[in-house]
Amino acid sequence: MRSRGAVLLGVWCLLLAAGQTAAFGVVWWVFVRTWRGQWLDTIALTGNSIGQDEAYGPASTVLGVVSVASLALATGVIGFIALIRGRVLLAVVATGVIAGSNLTTQWVKYAVARPSFGVDPVDANSANSLPSGHTTVAASVAVALVLVLPAALRGIGALAGAGYAAAAGVATLSAGWHRPSDAVAALLVVGGWAAAGMLALTLARSPDDGLRPSEHHPMSLALLLLAGVGLLAAAGAAMAVTDQVAGLPLEALSRRRLFVAYAGSAAGIAGTAAVTMALMLGTAGYAVPAPAPASAGPDPAGGNKTGWGGTDRDRATSQQT
Repeated sequence: MRSRGAVLLGVWCLLLAAGQTAAFGVVWWVFVRTWRGQWLDTIALTGNSIGQDEAYGPASTVLGVVSVASLALATGVIGFIALIRGRVLLAVVATGVIAGSNLTTQWVKYAVARPSFGVDPVDANSANSLPSGHTTVAASVAVALVLVLPAALRGIGALAGAGYAAAAGVATLSAGWHRPSDAVAALLVVGGWAAAGMLALTLARSPDDGLRPSEHHPMSLALLLLAGVGLLAAAGAAMAVTDQVAGLPLEALSRRRLFVAYAGSAAGIAGTAAVTMALMLGTAGYAVPAPAPASAGPDPAGGNKTGWGGTDRDRATSQQT
């Protein structure tokens, strides 16, 4: 019989995965399947022309490091980090999150049609671009790295990972490669797979293995949540302002209107990255097993007891921190 805490954690991971999937469905339906959603996306993408000369260089730099080769290298490094810590299942789960996220993105991108509502005549015959592949690569690598890092480094890793994922998503918008909903959908795909991975870690525990939470990093968690909620609120306000002129032709909109739509969309991408990473960080403190306490004593089968997937190196790190 599993402990009550383990059951609740499993239910939470399941709800988290279902919530991210549902949010993805809403984003897809509104911004791909409706005229109004496509119009809002088009206005935001058109707004990237303001200051694009200055933004294109940094955006290209961020996007230039995202490739199939870099994804393979990052996946190998992440798996190696988990393996040298003696966490075989964690290595499998982390690399599975990367693979599952990117395969899902590519499947949706090519399997789902994008209807044309005549919002942007230039792109009337364009294929579906949701979700963004570049954003998926960046976010999946960031999330997987946070999962395999030692607990003491997980907080700072989550802050850096959220920043990197947000930068990649905004860069696709600034470079004109993707609509804002493409980047948001990609982040939700990764969030769903991260929740599924943590559910797998929870189910793999021994029934009598109690939950020993690792470090919670409340400061990092609070920063991510506050930044995420604030940015999403700003994005919602910008969308409401833009929606006031729904239906007007692009050439009739002022530079100020276009900039508000663009800036609000960038805030929405960054806010989604922050909230997604915050949910993952808060859950990982319980889902990723902590090393056993130093008093575990000798293992009757030989060696030292270090807990589920733990190592002596992990235990020493836990004692120092």
